[in-house]
Amino acid sequence: MLKQTITPAPVLYIPHGGGPLPLLGDSDHHLLVDFLQRIPSSLGKPSAIVLISAHWEQEQATITSGATPELMYDYSGFPAASYRIQYPAPGEPALAKKIYAILRSAGIVARLDEQRGFDHGLFVPLKIMYPEAAIPCVQLSLLAGLDSKDHIALGKALAPLRNEDILIVGSGFSFHNLRAFFAGPSGMPDQQNEAFNGWLIATCTDERLSLGEREKRLVAWEKAPHARYCHPREEHLLPLHVCFGMAQVNARLVFDQEVMGKKACAFLW
Repeated sequence: MLKQTITPAPVLYIPHGGGPLPLLGDSDHHLLVDFLQRIPSSLGKPSAIVLISAHWEQEQATITSGATPELMYDYSGFPAASYRIQYPAPGEPALAKKIYAILRSAGIVARLDEQRGFDHGLFVPLKIMYPEAAIPCVQLSLLAGLDSKDHIALGKALAPLRNEDILIVGSGFSFHNLRAFFAGPSGMPDQQNEAFNGWLIATCTDERLSLGEREKRLVAWEKAPHARYCHPREEHLLPLHVCFGMAQVNARLVFDQEVMGKKACAFLW
C-alpha cells in the first residue's frame, strides 16, 4: 500500500490595510482588496483558519476559545458604517484547545480566552477573502515582549498544525509607519520604504539563502535598511516571523503593490 503524502497546510502573511478602510471602498486599498479577493483560489477550502493578528499582544501566547466570538471595533475616527460591520464567523473551541496543548508540550506558556472577540486584523481581511463567514476561526496573540526570536519559536512550535486541514494567516503590514502614511502625497517614491521592502522580499523568497541565514536575517530585522523607519514598533511585522517559523522554507511573493501610498508585500508558504 502506498503511503499517502500529506500536503502541508498553506501559511499566508498579508497586509490587512488601514483599519476598516479596505471594506469602505477606499481608493488607496483597491489593489489590496483585489489581491485578498483572488488569493483564496490558491489556498483550497480550509476547514478552519488560525490567524495571528498584529492587534493583540499578551504576556502569554493566548488563543481565542469561544464558540461565537463577537467583533471588536478596535479603531477610532472612522465613518459610522465601520462600526456596523458584521462577520459572524464561528469560533472553534476544539482547535483552540489543540493549539494550547501543542504550545504547552513545546514548553511555551499559553492560555485560552473564551471571552475575547475577533479584532479587525481578522475580520477586515477575512470578510474580503471569505465573505460568507462560514469557516471557523481561532485567533492567536503576539507575545508582549515583541521579541523576534520568540515569535519564530512560537511558529516552530505550531508547525504540527500544518498537518491539519486549516489555513494559517499572519495578519499585519510589511510597512507600518503611521506618520509616514498620513504625511500626504509627495509625488516621489519613498526610497526608505522601497529599500526595506526589497530586503524583506529577498529575505523571505531568495532560494540562495540557507534556512539558517534566512532565520538570522529575520531575527536581526532591525539591521535591515531603514527598518525602524518602516516599523517604529514591530507588531505588524511579527506575524510574519510566526509564519516563517511554521513553514521553515522560502516563501513565494504573492503581493507587491502600493497600499496607502507605500509598498507592501504578502507571502505564501
